[in-house]
This record gives sequence, structure tokens and C-alpha cells, in this order.
Amino acid sequence: MTITVGHDTAKTRKTLSAGGASLAYYSIPAAEAAGLGDFSRLPASLKVVLENMLRFEDGGRTVSVDDIKAFSDWGKMGGQNPREIAYRPARVLMQDFTGVPAVVDLAAMRDGIKALGGDAKKINPLVPVDLVIDHSVMIDEFGNPRAFQMNVDREYERNMERYKFLKWGQTAFENFRVVPPGTGICHQVNLEYLAQTVWTDTDQNGDEVAYPDTLVGTDSHTTMVNGAAVLGWGVGGIEAEAAMLGQPISMLIPEVVGFKLTSEMVEGTTGTDLVLKVVEMLRKHGVVGKFVEFYGPGLDNLPLAQRATIANMAPEYGATCGFFPIDDETLRYLRQTGRDEDRIALVEAYAKENGFWRGADYAPVYTSTLELDMGTIVPAISGPKRPQDYLPLSTAAGAFKDVIAEYRGGIDTTNGALDMVGEGPAPTAGAIAPKTGAVEGEDYALKDGSVVIASITSCTNTSNPYVLIGAGLVARKARELGLTRKPWVKTSLAPGSQVVTEYLEAAGLQDDLDAIGFNLVGYGCTTCIGNSGPLQPEISKAIHDNDLIATSVLSGNRNFEGRISPDVRANYLASPPLVVAYALSGDMNIDMSNDPIAQTPEGKDVYLKDIWPTDKEIADLVNKVVTREAFQSKYADVFKGDEKWQAVEVSGGETYDWPAGSTYIQNPPYFRGMSPQAGTISDLEGARVLAVLGDMITTDHISPAGSFKAETPAGKYLTDHQVPVRDFNSYGSRRGNHEVMMRGTFANIRIKNEMLEGVEGGFTKGPDGAQTTIYDASMAYQAAGIPLVVFGGEQYGAGSSRDWAAKGTNLLGVKAVIAENFERIHRSNLVGMGVIPFEFTGGDTRKTLGLKGDETIAIHGLADGLKPLSDVPCTITYGDGSQKTIQLKCRIDTEVEIEYVENGGVLHYVLRNLAKA
Repeated sequence: MTITVGHDTAKTRKTLSAGGASLAYYSIPAAEAAGLGDFSRLPASLKVVLENMLRFEDGGRTVSVDDIKAFSDWGKMGGQNPREIAYRPARVLMQDFTGVPAVVDLAAMRDGIKALGGDAKKINPLVPVDLVIDHSVMIDEFGNPRAFQMNVDREYERNMERYKFLKWGQTAFENFRVVPPGTGICHQVNLEYLAQTVWTDTDQNGDEVAYPDTLVGTDSHTTMVNGAAVLGWGVGGIEAEAAMLGQPISMLIPEVVGFKLTSEMVEGTTGTDLVLKVVEMLRKHGVVGKFVEFYGPGLDNLPLAQRATIANMAPEYGATCGFFPIDDETLRYLRQTGRDEDRIALVEAYAKENGFWRGADYAPVYTSTLELDMGTIVPAISGPKRPQDYLPLSTAAGAFKDVIAEYRGGIDTTNGALDMVGEGPAPTAGAIAPKTGAVEGEDYALKDGSVVIASITSCTNTSNPYVLIGAGLVARKARELGLTRKPWVKTSLAPGSQVVTEYLEAAGLQDDLDAIGFNLVGYGCTTCIGNSGPLQPEISKAIHDNDLIATSVLSGNRNFEGRISPDVRANYLASPPLVVAYALSGDMNIDMSNDPIAQTPEGKDVYLKDIWPTDKEIADLVNKVVTREAFQSKYADVFKGDEKWQAVEVSGGETYDWPAGSTYIQNPPYFRGMSPQAGTISDLEGARVLAVLGDMITTDHISPAGSFKAETPAGKYLTDHQVPVRDFNSYGSRRGNHEVMMRGTFANIRIKNEMLEGVEGGFTKGPDGAQTTIYDASMAYQAAGIPLVVFGGEQYGAGSSRDWAAKGTNLLGVKAVIAENFERIHRSNLVGMGVIPFEFTGGDTRKTLGLKGDETIAIHGLADGLKPLSDVPCTITYGDGSQKTIQLKCRIDTEVEIEYVENGGVLHYVLRNLAKA
């Protein structure tokens, strides 16, 4: 591939010799010498963006000299200068749940550009794109040696249509590679293999150029690779597609929060315990839309695998990214994971020459700072609903009493008490005893707090050999004492890469994990994405018949309502060793810090301390079995796949032959009948309310990824198309079919529409005032030509980078979303789909305004010269005829975003421009 860079002035373009080669690069010290500003104390994360400006400066068409100087002003202004810039990442990463609809869009754009008289081949990635299939494997089988193969076989049965389509994409598009199923999770494959920290490519002059490795990904946890000093963050598929097609990412120069780490972890604590505390602290601090950069002497004691765990959970603490600068540990990790020695030499030389190196004198300016002594970290979990609901392990059992009380109506913790657990006196729960229920055909009963899922899963922790080896050692010690999982616990181990299996087997620990039920179930996201699979029918029945609060414990990053399993109400994030321990206890009511967690066959009490490994035991095994050779071996043929993948048939040419009967892949309606010219933004008149939603409405609430039932609108659609319930698969796997996905929008089983009293699920009031599904109400309103709005609270759109949360909103006829504030990615996705986000001002909220859902909404000030971040008037006409006018802030943040909305979305904007060219 050839990269096109901007000006080649001698002032900033220099030559670097490293690893036996001579390469060009764009020098920040040279920019200073040229009088462009003082960049010496910029954080390394921001220097990556500055280098991007130097490399693509083109006299002002997209990047100007003033853009470069703005970074110098950023430091002078105390870490703030929200200037709009155009940023171009080096590459794009996708996974299959978000990647399939992205490729669907590209295929539809090829049809669209041909309809406008353009060349279909213009719709082609201009930067490298890697798609890793990791979201499709579901845990149908577990706890036995057959589990892995049976789950893989079932995965191919369910997803063959999608895999054929992705293989077509690999042949139809240049710069597009697919990592086959069963290889690993995209973020771990990225961290261990794809990422280079310093990237190289040829420019339009044929010169080899070195520059920071950067990317955007269609998964919010793309941030994980920031642990290896690769600047990357999650975007929706919409924004990623635009980046692939050469559209720069419009963004404001971010604030950078410095997080100082000191001291070192103490005996018995894990990287997971550390990251859960970091999440809690940063959520309180407020970092939405900001970079977070970690610095301080504590980094000298923090292995890169632990750094990656912290970087991974940036979406959970709300930041754009959590960045770790290049240092000696970065080089050690690159070497251990099999990177070429010449590349490692280049990374070191480039970082030191261009001011990216974290040495003893590293002391940049930050917008604000926090500090954490890692010696104060204690074992912890988070739950039951949000990653920031931090619980020291010693308080977890007591806090679960409040979960029971909340659910049974003993206390109101809607937005208060549970948030404060672990931060002071616990709420008074009252004497509400756990409910119990017998399990048909079994000799045990379940109760509130029974752990029915214990899963070692997700990119967050399965990239970290310290916690994986730790989990294996807990299993070994438990096995030696004759312990095993409780019979009601569904256990699973889904590593992030095949290297994990290699070192667990080399250490002999996989046998120990197998012995207590943690058999390999697949290489993929599994439980963390909602693919936990069905529980034993008798267990599921006991939970629902007795209205029990069943729990799950997973080593993941997300525990939102309705995400993990439809049978589970309380979900807890924990380190892999603690996941194993909870499988042994099977009960969230047990005080894991002080009480016995199980008994040996002889009746002897076993405490957590009896099976917990020492740090030295873990470190000794990590040093012995995690080898450079293992990484090189497992990634030698990463794009080849197994026999099943090689047998997947490919058909089609430069445009896709859409199969009319497919329920997985359908040509979306976005570009049909599109005119060559953009339109204008219109005022909103006579809009009705589709939903009034609360705080922390996540993209899982808006567009769930998991299973669904036959009586839902999506289920009825598939049933009408002769798809049996057994083959419904999941919403995530159906993202290539807009008909399924629009029916699944706002259809999470736990979402609460405040227009209805005491109702959970995707329901609202239709035009006649009667309760109906959100989908059916939307279709009725659209048939009558009535636009729709959605109201929300704080942190609207938190969670995944799920573009379908915006696409579905658009297809339901929603023209505006009005909330107290938005999470970064979802706001961008809404704009990218032509839906305008608005924020309340002046203390107004859905509650202070007394919204019931029977209002009519008008928003003016949009049609005439709308500017980014303008305040506009909104008139609310209540059901009784009274009116109130309030001011809203329009969250179209940049000038180019105004153009996106005028075009109907960013892809329409790109398509029209390519057709004109």
C-alpha cells in the first residue's frame, strides 16, 4: 500500500537509521526549531496526534500550520484548546459483529455509487483493515473435553452465510484481511501480533516512512492496544467506514488527564483489582471525551499485560483512550511476543529521537491529574450492573443484601445507594431473606445469589498471563483438596488467543482447570458479549418460577443489565482467579474474604487463602512458560484458518449478489434513491415521543447483542421467514440484516421506558395511547408521517461502539435524541446516521420537565446557519395543551459534522464526494 502524506518540507521531514534501514519521519523537535511552537512538554499521547498533523499538513485543505501551532497553545492554556482538527489513523480494526454490517455498508455503497454514475472500485479501503472473527462462538457445550469442538461446529452451522459474505469481502476489497474463527479475540490478536507501536509504509514518492502506529476500531475495547503505546480507540462502524475510505476523523484536540501510579501491587492482588479501582476513580473524576495517560514510577513495576488490562477498560471509565508511553517494558513485550528485532530497534530509536520515550525525566503538562498508590489495592469485584460499581471483596456479600432489598422493594437504589457501595456506610437493607427454589430432578436448590455462570472470558483479562496462570493455580490447589465447581454453575474458559492454551498446557494447568469444569469452550468473546449460551433448562425454570436473583461472575469488562444472560439479574466482574473461586462456592452471599468458600469431601472447611497462589508462584510459571517461540508459532499462519474456514465457498465480483432469501445479509435502505446533491437541515415540527429513558442507558439497552425470543418483533420476523427458534442465533450475529436489527432497537429485556409504569422491555405507547412494542409504534408513526424523538438522562449511549444503536434509532424514524449528556462514541454515531443529539441546559431534565411521553416537540434554529454546539429553542406542548420553551445545546460538535447531517449521514457525504470525483 502507498500512503499519501502532505508537504515534504525539509523543516520537519528528517531521516532516521534503525534496524539496518534508513527511514524518513516527521520530527517534532524539528517543528519546534522551525518556530511552530513549544511541544516539549506535550503528553506522549498528544504528540502522536501532533505527528499526524505534521505528516498530513496540506496548506489548509484538511490540516493547516495553525492546527500544528494549536498544540503549542494547548500547553500554554493549561491542557485545553478545543480546536477542530482532521486526524487520519494508520489502520482500522474490526470484529465480526460490527464488521459484517460495515462490509454490508461498503457493498451497498458500491451499488449506490454505480447508481450515481460512479466507479464501484472507488469504494475500497485506502488503509489496512483487519477483521477478526471473535464474537460468534456461543457456549452451548461446556464442562467436558468435547466442548470446544462442538461449539466450533455449531458456530459454523449458525454463521455460514456471514462467513461466506466476509470471504467475499476479502476477495472484493483491497487492503482487507480476515482473521478466521477460532484464532482469538481481536484486541488480543492486535496486541500480540498486528500492532507494531511504530508503523512503516511507503509514501507517494516511494520513500519508506516511519510514524506512530495508530488505529480506530469498530469495538470500544480497541483501546487495549494503548497499553503498548499504540494510540487507538473505538468508533462505530459508520465512522470506521469513512476512515477506510479516506475521510479524516473530525475531532477536537482533547484534554489529557494524567493518572500517576506509584508504588507496586501487594501480595494477593491482581491487575483486575487494580483496573476496577482505576475505573471507579476515573468515572468519579469525569473523563468522557478525554485522553487519559498513565505515568509515574509505578509504571516501572507494571508489566505490559497489566497495562493492557487498564487500557482495555477505557470505555468503562468513559475516556477516549488510556495511554501508556513507550518505555523499556514496551520493548520487552514486543520482544517476548515475537516481533522482529529490527522493528524493536526502530521503536526504540524513533521514540527517543521524536520525544515519545518515557524516561526518568518524563514530566508532561496535563489538563488535570489523579494519583493512586498501587500498594493500597485490595481484592475486589464490580457489580451488579456497571463496571464502576466497585466493591472490595470483603464488602461484596454484604452489598448483595442491598441488591436483594432493591429488587424486592426494600430500598430504592435506582440512582443512589448502589453507586455508593464500598465508599461509605452501606444502605440499610432491612431483613429481606433470600428467596429459594428447588431445581426439578436435582438434589439441590437455588436461591437469591446463586452463581449460575462463572466464566473466564473477554479480552480484558485473558491477555494477561499473570491472572490466567493465577486462575490455573487456584484450580490446581482446589483439585488437590478434592474440590470442584458447584453443580449449578456453568463454567467456561474462552482465552483471547491460542497462545494462552499453549502456556496453560505447558504449565500443566489446563488439566487442573478441566478437572473443576473450566474446559476450553472457544477462542472468542463468549460470555462477555452475551454469548453465554443457555443454562440447564431445569435451572432456568427454577430461576423464573421462583423469581430468583441469579448471579454471574465473569472476568470481563461489561456487566450491564440484560447483557450476560436472560436468566441472570446481577452480574459481577472479577479476576480469573476469583472467577474460579466463585465457581467453587457457587454463592454470592458468602463472604469470600473471611468465610469458608467450600468443603473438602472429608468435610474440612476451605478458605480462599488456602487455594490462593503467591505472587512468586505465578511469576515463576509466567517466566517459564510464556515464551517468544509460543507467539511466533501460534501466529505463523494467522490468516489461514482451519479446514472448516478453508472450505468456506466464495462467490461474487466487485459488487455483491444479494441473496433474496437471506435472513443474515440484506441490502440496507440507506442509499436507495439517493440524490446527487445534499439537502439541508430542517427544523423539527410536530414530533412525538417514542421513549423516555433514564440514566446510564447503554448501547446494550438500545441495541442488544444477545439472544431473543419468538414473541419479540425480531423473533416474529424470523418465524415468518421460516427460521426455527433453535437457529435464531443472536442480535449480534444478525447485524447484517436491518430488518432484524431495527426490530431489536430499544428491545433489551431490562430497558425501562418511563412512559409506562412498571414495565420492562422494548415497549411504549402507540399513536392511540395503547401499549405496544417500540417497533410497532415506530412503524405506525412513520406511516402517518410523524417524526419521533427520544429523551434520556445522564451518560446516554455508554458502553460499546455499537453502530446499530444509531442505525436502529435512525430506521425507527427518530430525528433527535435529547439527553443530559452523551457518551463519546454514541454521540458521534448518531451524527454519522443523521440523527441530531441535543443536551438539556440550565438544569432542565426529563424529570424537572415532568415528561410523560404524551408531549409534542418542536425544535427551531436548525434551518438557518446552524453552528456547532449552538443553543436552540425547543417548545414542549404537553398533553393538556400547555407549553414550555427551553434551550437545548445541539451536539453537532464540528463544522464537518454539520455537513454530515445535511447529507443524511457521513457515508452519504463520502459517497456523494466519491461519485463527484
